[in-house]
Amino acid sequence: MSDLLPPRPTLTPPPAAPDRFWALLPCAGTGARAVAPGAAAGVPKQYQPVAGQPLVLHTLAAFAGVRRLQSTLVAVAPGDAFFDAHASELYFTAACGGPTRADTVLGGLRVLRERGAQDGDWVLVHDAARCLVTTAQIDALIDVCEHDSVGGLLAHKLADTLKTASDGPGGVRVASTVDRSDKWLAQTPQMFRLGALESALERYGAQATDEASAMEAMGLHPRLVPGGAQNFKVTYPEDFALAEAVLAQRHLPATLERFGGPLAQAAPLPGKTFF
Repeated sequence: MSDLLPPRPTLTPPPAAPDRFWALLPCAGTGARAVAPGAAAGVPKQYQPVAGQPLVLHTLAAFAGVRRLQSTLVAVAPGDAFFDAHASELYFTAACGGPTRADTVLGGLRVLRERGAQDGDWVLVHDAARCLVTTAQIDALIDVCEHDSVGGLLAHKLADTLKTASDGPGGVRVASTVDRSDKWLAQTPQMFRLGALESALERYGAQATDEASAMEAMGLHPRLVPGGAQNFKVTYPEDFALAEAVLAQRHLPATLERFGGPLAQAAPLPGKTFF
């Protein structure tokens, strides 16, 4: 009889849980600087019509095409009833908006926790007024950042010459020219782990201008992922015309396909076909 012990069975560790991704759109601001020509007074910019549809629906259409998302949360201000008439299974809303963007995002992160999101889940925070972002850009951000130790954001490399200015009796004048070789314009989505982002905003949200700057204040260095010039934030009145021109050139397929029914009854732009 052999004194050799039988070989121990090889234990295969359980596979790691796949990453989960959530989207969060802060939608509680009023956008006082962006009053569209002929717009109704007091209507926040994200609800102003662009190419026949409320601006925010174009934004949500891009996220609706991202198949990896668990869900998309639209964080609105208390008392905001806009989405009562625009309900969809492609997103959900919560009245967790606060006085600042950081407050609104923090409120949204807590709502996502109530939905089952965990510290290690990725959250993509996106400006509701960046209505020209594409599904492909969002997917590209996820592809690049899902294995990154920090996360990252869409950004656009600065193309124009950058000046500093001084203001005096002679008016606003150039003070100096800044090296633009390492300058980027921050865009959204900005993608970070829920727990890390929550901690950063709780500590530095009052000083942060975006989620990435809060993460930077924690000593971290988010990754920059090329976005595009068209992923701009509708901020000033003239931005509405530019956004509408871009959407018209794209023929608006996504918004009408994602949000059919009554929304699809809008009249098409002259000479354009919806498909």
